[in-house]
Amino acid sequence: MAGLGDSAKEYIAGSAAGVAQVVVGHPFDTVKVKLQAHNTTAHGKVYRNAFHCTSRILVEEGIRGLYRGASSSFIGIALESSLFFGTYAHAKQLLQGNVEDSKPQLQVIIPSAACSGALISCILAPTELTKCRMQVQGKDVMYATRYSSPLDCAVKTLQREGVRGIFRGGLATLYREAIGNAIFFCTYEYSRHWMHSYIDSPQFSSNSGLVVAKDIGIGIMSGGISGMAFWTTTLPLDVAKTIIQTDHNPQSSRNPFRVLKMVYRRAGLAGCYAGLGPTLARAFPANAAAIVAWEYSAKILGIRRD
Repeated sequence: MAGLGDSAKEYIAGSAAGVAQVVVGHPFDTVKVKLQAHNTTAHGKVYRNAFHCTSRILVEEGIRGLYRGASSSFIGIALESSLFFGTYAHAKQLLQGNVEDSKPQLQVIIPSAACSGALISCILAPTELTKCRMQVQGKDVMYATRYSSPLDCAVKTLQREGVRGIFRGGLATLYREAIGNAIFFCTYEYSRHWMHSYIDSPQFSSNSGLVVAKDIGIGIMSGGISGMAFWTTTLPLDVAKTIIQTDHNPQSSRNPFRVLKMVYRRAGLAGCYAGLGPTLARAFPANAAAIVAWEYSAKILGIRRD
């Protein structure tokens, strides 16, 4: 790994984070998407709650049902995380310049995270569209079109709706990622800094085993808390994105705020936060896994984290 440049190493570490996030979080995401797509319609609720939705999937489709659309997630999230973490690291370094300050700086973190989040939304929009359309399928599918794979979904979407169709929900994805990742990295950087400041002591630094346990523990807590902050803030935008992407009517509105207004009229505030339970249940372990994978991949590759 010594021959790799620092830039390449940042992107490799980001890919590792993405793969870890999908492995841990995709089943929770499937439940979230089904709740968002089926519990916000004018026909009323299809599922009583997240547990009812999960049990229906397991009974009717088995464990494979929880990982429906996962192949597009692996491809999309690996690329997205590689670009996202790499861009964030470089933007942060560029904005910091030569200033040696271990304390987090909002004026550096917010624009770095928001710009990298906006950038990866271009990748996420089409990959999440195929993922969501695959996930809402099942024995309760409400659409005539069925897809055999994410590729089949992408091809049929392109045939029916064109290139514009494959980017349905792009605006909602852009808002979600720019706002959400600014919140995510502010929470991550500050919580990580505070925990290191509080826990660092000669007892830890003198024992390599304790150092590893401390780093993993801080990675789990900072990543998990940051993931929950992201989704608590941006879930209404995600609800709008899911509805836009799973609606096969090309004339339907793509304005996320107009869609949210419609959801609020139909289902109230609870509708705007449809899928909150599985989303938060997924957010902690999935983002904890992503951050631990990112930090340890960086450490293995020789990237120094302040």
